[in-house]
Formats: sequence, C-alpha cells, structure tokens
Amino acid sequence: MSRMTVTFFLIALCLLASSAWAQVNPLPVAPSGLSLDPQQIIENATRPEKLSSTLEIMILLTVLSLAPAILVMTTCFTRIIVVLALLRQAIGTQQLPPAQVITGLALFMTFLIMAPTWKKINSDAIQPYANPDSETAAITQAAAWSRAKVHMRNFMIKQIDNSGNAEDVYLFVGFDDPDESLRKKITDESLQWRDVSLVALIPAYVTSELKQAFIMGFYIYLPFLIIDMVTASILMSMGMMMLPPVLISLPFKLLLFVLVDGWHLVVSSLMESFTNNPLM
Repeated sequence: MSRMTVTFFLIALCLLASSAWAQVNPLPVAPSGLSLDPQQIIENATRPEKLSSTLEIMILLTVLSLAPAILVMTTCFTRIIVVLALLRQAIGTQQLPPAQVITGLALFMTFLIMAPTWKKINSDAIQPYANPDSETAAITQAAAWSRAKVHMRNFMIKQIDNSGNAEDVYLFVGFDDPDESLRKKITDESLQWRDVSLVALIPAYVTSELKQAFIMGFYIYLPFLIIDMVTASILMSMGMMMLPPVLISLPFKLLLFVLVDGWHLVVSSLMESFTNNPLM
C-alpha cells in the first residue's frame, strides 16, 4: 500500500470518528434564559456595564491617540503655545526655555482654563453614561456625545465672539455645502450659531485663535524690537559693525523682562484673554 493511500485512509478514519462523536455527544443547547440573537448580543455588548476589560483598554487607547488633536483643535492650547513660542523668539534666547517647559506650561494652563468646561461635560455627559444613578436611566452614546458637544461649542463660540472673528465662521460655513436658506443667511450676514455645524466651527475657532495669538505676539515683540534697534544703532555709531547686536542686546532684554515681571504679565494676559462672558 502506497504512502498516499495510507494518508487518505487515516483522514477518512478521522472524519468518521468525529462524525460518530458528534452523534453520541451533541453540542450543548443554550439555556432558556440566554438569547443567541446577534442584535441582542450587540446591544448587550455596547452597554457600559457589559464592556469587557479588553474592549475598555482598546477604547482608551483610541481616545489617547486622538487626544492631542482634540486638545489642540478645541481648547485654548493653540493660543497659549503660539504666544509662548513668539515670546521665546522675541527674547532671542534660542532654546531657552526648552520646548518641553513651554509645552508643559501651556498644557497646565489649558487644564486650568478648560476645567469648568470639562467639569460640565463630565457631569452632564460622561457620568450619566458610564455611571448612571439608580434613580435615572443610563443615556446612550449618541445622547452623551450631544451633551458634550454643546459645552464644547459654547466654549469655542465664546472665544470667537470675544475676539470679534465672526468672519472666519462665515468663511467655513460657506464651504460646508450650505443649502439655499443658509446661503441667503451668509449673504445677509444673519447667520445664527445653531446654523453652524461642528465641522465648520472647529476650523473657524482655530483660525480665530491663531489670529488672536499673533496679535498678542506682536505687542510682546515691540519692546524687544526697540531694544534691538537701539543696540544696533549704538554699535554702528561706535563703528562696531562686526559685533552682533543680538549678543549685546540679550542681557538688556533679559533684564527688562525680569524687572517688569514679564512671565507674570504674559501668563496673566493669556489667562484673562479667555473670558466667560454670556453669549451674544
């Protein structure tokens, strides 16, 4: 008997044995209280109390991967980091303070400024969804997102209003596939905030923040620019054209910044620029 014949014989023997075993020992039947409906299984799996630890870790990693973009686009981080970077460039200290220090300061300032908004999101959206009270029913994911989105929109709308950059909103709404009624509102400049989608509001908010940050950076630059110009004029009048003016003006700029308590002034101005005035 050849080797191939023996192989086929063994395979057929295994199949017959497995078939006989299945007839003698059938698969266990699901208990009467357990539903095998796929839709019911999916609904049970999407409930917060039914989430497995593996799925919770996967969701957490997904949120953490998107956290930098969310932090930059929808919070006050953009304005703060741009102003601090322009301040370092205006002083002319190259890599001092280090980028890690500036980023860390911007992050903690962002946490402090955004704390009231995040507390509202936690109490109105996250807690009712993840840890509902015994007296109230748990809300769905869509309801939690709708509640969180309201507070995010309110913060961004307040900053756009206080900066006076409503034209950025009209710009992005015009590219957001508006219908005929929305086009008429854009033409008449009678657009309401409820007509602005989140997709158009976020880039309008980022553009507004960049504009406001560059305006603040311009005012920060002026005194240091004057010191550089005065130093360069003195060096040229003394005939020291080969000596870099930045090398001489840097100690005077540092002295001026320390005497006027520059870090306190810059940080306090940034904190006060994010107001919580009622919506117009």
